[in-house]
Amino acid sequence: MPEIQLSLYSLLIQNFFDINKIIHIKKGTLLFQEKDPVHQIFILLNGTLSLGRVHEKGKEFILKILHDEDLLLEYNLFKNAPKYHFFSRTMTDCEILAIDRKEFEEAVLKDPILLTALTTWLSNGYLKAHMKCQDLIMNGKKGGLYSVLIRLCHSFGKKTDEGILIDFPLTHQELANLTYGTREVMQRILKELREDGIISYSNQKFTIKNLTYLKQAVDCQNCPADICGLN
Repeated sequence: MPEIQLSLYSLLIQNFFDINKIIHIKKGTLLFQEKDPVHQIFILLNGTLSLGRVHEKGKEFILKILHDEDLLLEYNLFKNAPKYHFFSRTMTDCEILAIDRKEFEEAVLKDPILLTALTTWLSNGYLKAHMKCQDLIMNGKKGGLYSVLIRLCHSFGKKTDEGILIDFPLTHQELANLTYGTREVMQRILKELREDGIISYSNQKFTIKNLTYLKQAVDCQNCPADICGLN
């Protein structure tokens, strides 16, 4: 089998890009909700959005954060009349390419290169999900937060003289939603990290000053960036 040179994102752009299919969505907009029927797949061209669930008691969990040049394929592929299991909300203004679901699925089944790229993408997603579960189960709320901060470095990190700046604003509540914890617990752990000089926090942006400390605390396996991310 020939080596796949292009990512699934690149292949989909090549096959489906149409200026008329691009939609612009404002920050804080629900793209879809749980149990909505799936009519389209979405390619995130610019911006950031979250994928999550709302517990019956009203508590929100964030499962993923997707940003520039990412894909939103959160449903049972090739199934008749699928529905979403999650909601998606924009965290910034977003530019999204919307593709008809059936058109996408038919193209994948006809094109072996596209099918292989999809399989690779799904496999990476499977590994990411398992690694996240492992961190939360093995390391508890504190280790779960450390794991999220490490992943944020891969997804949004920029090297500075102070350390790695997570160049995306996040509130303590959003971090709590990412770790399935409470804001009060997150605030306490983050305060400890600030006092120990591990992180700093300014204008809703974190700077990781000692990434090694966080990695050692969760027995980090140093996975490649395409596995260790929040998408």
